Amino acid sequence: HGENKDAQIEKLTSQIDTATARTAMLKEQVAALQKALASLKATQAEMNKLRHAEHEQFVTEKQDIELGIEGVKIALKTLRAYYAKQDTAHEASSGDASGIIGLLEVIEADFTKSLAETTAVEKTAQAEYDESTKENEMEGTIKEQDVKYKTAEISKLAKVLDEAGSDRDSARTELGSILEYKKQLDKECVETPETYAQRTAKRAAEINGLEEALNILESEAMLLQQSCHKRKAHA
Repeated sequence: HGENKDAQIEKLTSQIDTATARTAMLKEQVAALQKALASLKATQAEMNKLRHAEHEQFVTEKQDIELGIEGVKIALKTLRAYYAKQDTAHEASSGDASGIIGLLEVIEADFTKSLAETTAVEKTAQAEYDESTKENEMEGTIKEQDVKYKTAEISKLAKVLDEAGSDRDSARTELGSILEYKKQLDKECVETPETYAQRTAKRAAEINGLEEALNILESEAMLLQQSCHKRKAHA
């Protein structure tokens, strides 16, 4: 029984050591994952802040450009209508009109080009932001699930450790009882060899006992002889 308990204790100790090591590793991994999640969250928050600022700037610039385009269009419409009423015979007036209208048309083209470029930049920035946000969300989901599974495993291992520890304590208690019982049996059943001193003392006690017996016998013999002499004298 003692050997069985030793084997049981050894097996339980191995389970406890394995579960303890696994728990420590999982806790380190969970801590690393939580740190990564916090960093990811901070990165996304900074991205959100930057994207919001960029979009606000785009909206303002777009409005300004559109107002500029609208103003140039109104000016062109007004000038064209004005010069159309003038006498086309006046070449100077015609030349001035052509120069002013041409300048406004260049300005309008510049505004239109600027609006297209600004819109394209905003569209690209928004697409990149959306893609990065999607990747961050996916990465965050994977890490959160990993944390969930590892935390659940840690809880299961804690239960295993608790049960194995309790079983090992019980086995150790039982083993102690078995060993104590065996010790008592050995003490009762196994005759301990006598030492030289014990043998000498035993012989001395035996000799003393014999001497005492002889003394008693001699005393009895003397009493008998004395009794016989007395009976003869009376006769």
